[in-house]
Amino acid sequence: MPILLQFLLILFSQTTQGHISHGYPLCPHPIIDLNDPDRFQLVQQVSRACKEYGFFQITNHGVQQELCERMMGAITEFFELPPEEKAQFFTTELTKQVKLLNYYLKIDGQDEKVTMRSESFSHPWHPLDDIIHLLPQNPPQEVVAECGEEVRALINRLLSLISQGLGLEKGVLKKRLAVHTGLSTLAVLRQSEGVGGLQVIKDGKWVAVDPVPNAFVINIGDQIQVI
Repeated sequence: MPILLQFLLILFSQTTQGHISHGYPLCPHPIIDLNDPDRFQLVQQVSRACKEYGFFQITNHGVQQELCERMMGAITEFFELPPEEKAQFFTTELTKQVKLLNYYLKIDGQDEKVTMRSESFSHPWHPLDDIIHLLPQNPPQEVVAECGEEVRALINRLLSLISQGLGLEKGVLKKRLAVHTGLSTLAVLRQSEGVGGLQVIKDGKWVAVDPVPNAFVINIGDQIQVI
């Protein structure tokens, strides 16, 4: 049985508008440079961010800027297609491998759900041969394969750092979690530059996470938290 989402689903946020004023206080969250030559210090930074925040941003992560821009461009073009062209991917069936979803908000005291102004396009990326033919061809999505390989290497590196921060051998989490298909190990988010809107709960309060140029947001999922 193929592993649909080995560690994560890469989430590429996009917008066609300018900066969003979120009205939330900014979170002084950790921003970690993965090029830090001090391995011990790097492990400690990642470990502390996982324990105190549950998320952090990383720079110098090894995923090419040009590749990220092509990926962002491809998914932005897809979201900007006319509704009738995207309709074939819309579904409420969560078990489908490739799907376009709308989010809904349940209002207290009302029976109807309110459609949010957001869309989410999700697909597995490993093993790619099993799903590449299911991806949209307008625009072509071949960039998914190239991006998936680089992010998989990044995920392996992060799992190694987290493993060592837990006092384990560096390959433990990769070996233990490779057999899972859950979505809640690590999430890697690439935000559109200059576009706010992402918030997290810190110390019981919602705080904003503004995008850092050419950085990824790393969010720790339930499986890592339990470990």
